[in-house]
Parts: sequence; C-alpha cells; structure tokens
Amino acid sequence: MNRTIIGIILFVVAVLAFIRWFSIEDEYYNLKLEKLKQEYSVTPVPSVDHSKLPALQKVFATPQEVTEACNSCHTERHKEVMNSAHWNWERVTYVEGRGVASAGKKNVLNNFCLGAQSNELACAACHIGFGMSDDHFDFNNARNVDCMVCHDNSEEYLKGASMAGYPDRNVNLTKVAQSVGHPNRINCGSCHFYSGGGNNVKHGDLEMAQLSCDRNLDVHMASNGMNMSCVACHTAENHQIKGKLYSVSSVNYNRATCEDCHTTTPHFDDLLNRHNAKVACQTCHIPVYAKENPTKMTWKWSDAGKLRDGEPYREFNGDSTVEYLSIKGTFHWAKNVQPDYVWFNGTADHYLLGDTIREVPVKMNTLFGSHGDKNSKIVPVKIHTGDQIYDKVYKTLIQPKLFAMEKGDSAYWKDFDWATASEAGMRRVGLPFSGEYDFVETVMTWPINHMVAPKEQSVGCAECHTRHDGRLEKLDGFYLPGRDYNRTLDASGSFLFFAALAGVILHAILRYRADRKRKRELLGIGSESVKREEL
Repeated sequence: MNRTIIGIILFVVAVLAFIRWFSIEDEYYNLKLEKLKQEYSVTPVPSVDHSKLPALQKVFATPQEVTEACNSCHTERHKEVMNSAHWNWERVTYVEGRGVASAGKKNVLNNFCLGAQSNELACAACHIGFGMSDDHFDFNNARNVDCMVCHDNSEEYLKGASMAGYPDRNVNLTKVAQSVGHPNRINCGSCHFYSGGGNNVKHGDLEMAQLSCDRNLDVHMASNGMNMSCVACHTAENHQIKGKLYSVSSVNYNRATCEDCHTTTPHFDDLLNRHNAKVACQTCHIPVYAKENPTKMTWKWSDAGKLRDGEPYREFNGDSTVEYLSIKGTFHWAKNVQPDYVWFNGTADHYLLGDTIREVPVKMNTLFGSHGDKNSKIVPVKIHTGDQIYDKVYKTLIQPKLFAMEKGDSAYWKDFDWATASEAGMRRVGLPFSGEYDFVETVMTWPINHMVAPKEQSVGCAECHTRHDGRLEKLDGFYLPGRDYNRTLDASGSFLFFAALAGVILHAILRYRADRKRKRELLGIGSESVKREEL
C-alpha cells in the first residue's frame, strides 16, 4: 500500500513538472513568436531617394502638380487608387437580405456625425482627393488623387480645415513631394484616429497615443516593443488595403486577422488553441480599450441647439472632455472600458439612406453571427448609443445639412434650425422630407481589434467561466461551462465524477483485500511447511 501511495505522488510530481516545462517553453521558446519578432524588427530601407528625382526638383503651385509628377513615374498607380474604397467612398457587394448593393460613406449613416452627404466640404478632410466640395466631385479625374496624404514621410502634410480635401496653405508641397515613402502611423492616424470629430471619438481602440506608446497600451505599436506601423498588418496589393472597416463593409472579404501572422495554433497549450474555433484572439488579448484617452459612448443629438446670448457654447467634464456642444448635443465618455461581446461571422448590414425604421433602437449596423454558424466567433465590441433626427411620417432617418461656411445656408451648425437643415439635406440626397421630425434612439457596434495587451494581462479563464458577472454573461445561444446550469448535464457530470471516484475507491479496497488475502495464504503455506519439518 505504501508503494502505491509513493507511486501516485511521484506520478503527480512528474505531471506537474511536465506542465511547468511546457509553460516555460511557451514563455521563452515560442519559436513562432520569435520568428515574427525577427521579421518585423528590421525596418525596410527605401531603395529610392525621392529628393533626388528630377521630376520633383521644382516649386509646386498646386497639389495637382504633385500628383502629375508622381504619375510621371508611377504611371498606373492612380488607376489603382481610383478603384479603391478610400477614393470612391463606396463598395458594390452582396449584402444579406438586400442582394447586390452599394454601401459606403456616400449612403451609410452612423450615430456620430450622421453622414457625409451635403457636408463634403468638411468631411473631405479625410478623403484621398482634392476638391470634394459637393456632390459634383469628378471621381474620374486622376489629377485630384492625393498621393501625399498617405505617403508623406516628412510629417508636415496637413489637410486644411473645411477646404474640400486640399492641403493647408502653409504646407511646403516641394518638401513633402521629396519626402514620400511607405505610409507611417501618422498617415493612417490623421484620419482614423480623429474620425468622428476628435481623438478616439469613434473606434475606442485607435487614437493619437498609439503614435508613441508602451507595451501596456499596444504590444504591436509600442515604441519599446515591435514598433509596428499600420501597414505591417493592413498590407495592400494594387492599393486595395487589407482590413475593411466594419462600419461600412458588409462582406467577409480581405479582412486583416490575427491568424494571418500568428496562425490558428499560437499557443503550446492545445486547450487554448481549441478556443480559437469559436473565440477570436482579440476577445482574450484586449481586456479593455480606450486605455489612454476616453472614447465617446453616447451621443444625444436631441440636446443640441441650446444657445447663450444667441451664441453656441460648450461645456467640459473634469477630465477636459467635452460634455456639451450646442452644435452636437450631449456626450458621455468612458476610459478603460471592458468590451461587450457578440457573435460575428465577418458579414454585416448597415442603415442606408432611405431605409424604413422597423425597430427601436435603430441598428445603424448589424453584425451577423451565431453560435451555430461555423464561421462565427465571439468578438469584443464597443457599443455606441444615442439618438438622432428622423422623419415621423416617412419613418426614415434624416441626413441633415450640418456644415456651411456662413449663416443662412440652411446648415444646422450655423442656423440651428432642424427643419431647414433637414429639408436641405434630404433634398440633396434625393429623398422626401415631410416637415415633421423627432429623435429616435440608435445603436452602433464597433469591433475592437487594436490595443492588444501583453499576454500577462490577458483575460483569465475565470472572467468568462463564472456563474455571476462574467464577461460573457449577456451572450446567449450556447452552453458555457462554469456560467450555465443545466440540471440534466450537471447531474450527469456529477454522477460520472462520483462514479469514477467510487470506482477508484472500490478498486483500491479490492486490491487491498486481495493483497491481505495473498499475504495470509503465504503465511499459511509457511506455517504448514514448518509443521512438516518438525514432524
């Protein structure tokens, strides 16, 4: 019996040592991760010095002249750009429930600044072109392609405020043209960090702090880590950039995923790898977002329009975030936010101009997916709520005219009249306006893909597999061990556990009794032999 106990103890110690050995391997000898680190640790050196090219040795009077100089060497690149969503602001794709449809900034609304239509003069600051002042922009004019906004490496290029996409007048076009190269973080971030009217307003996981941060904020972009640029993951072929924005993209095509680099088996622990079948990498590796600067969680347009002495005003929170703007309404911000979680298969639908409101709150986008869908995974999301103006008669969301340079042009941000702004905006997009309006609650879902934390800060098992207040508490449609209770399943599991335990105990008892019997028999045989010898 003592030998059995000692054997069990030695076996347990061996198993623990084996597990510890693999955990050390995972921590220090993950060869896949080491290979990736080596691959991205070397910054490629440009093979061309644009400052020496003859075509760029001149003073450029207009940004279009810079584009012509670029096209003189890169002869067909402008055609690639003009075939991209960054240029056209739309994609023609199949959308579930709609069939083949066109979707993009031209006709997709959101619950931030609502939409670009009738507001191009301001919105074009994030368009890769020059001269988008209204809906008559010529998308076939190659001279208006803005090469500098994505390829400037001088960090001096800046789109002018409310200038239809033209650069700020103080930009030295010659210096910028001679300083082009692969896009850096600031090239992408100048639009994607500041979308929605300010830093980190929309996404929650994309903000200016990532221009220079440590590993606690983002392990990929950290200055003391991999120091990766956006295009390291969002690669491009023929200017078709990998990784589509879920707020305007409907199909599961050309997405940028963690598995592209890390594969589907990044862990030595097979149990963790098997989670990847239904759990996205981001779900465990992005425990919180908006780590450095807060992000907007609620936007109430219905509060807009209050004036002081006839003039618009603003109010601030204690952390310097804007609580109220006369032109936009009331905001609620949050920092270090734990994501919500949804099932997502990569396909989505969006509220398009003219869609009839069928439910409240209105879903500005719908991420499709379910546990039963083989392509679906649990992903972390930011959920942005609020309200916005709608037509009470036609039951459609309104695209109001918001921006104008001067008063009296029907723009809400100047005249503070919802009726005239709505009429002008809907006339511009070719949709009817009844004259009767109100505000309706809306909700929009933004998947969280950035601000990956160091692995030591990853979501722990008990944060999901727990009966109360777990991260996945609101996600239904499947059985989650530790969270859910099923009487039959739990009773069966308990029965099997105790049956196995009883079997082990019974086996030990039988072995013990058999051993005692064998010893008595041996002692009996020994006694008979002694008796015979004595006789």
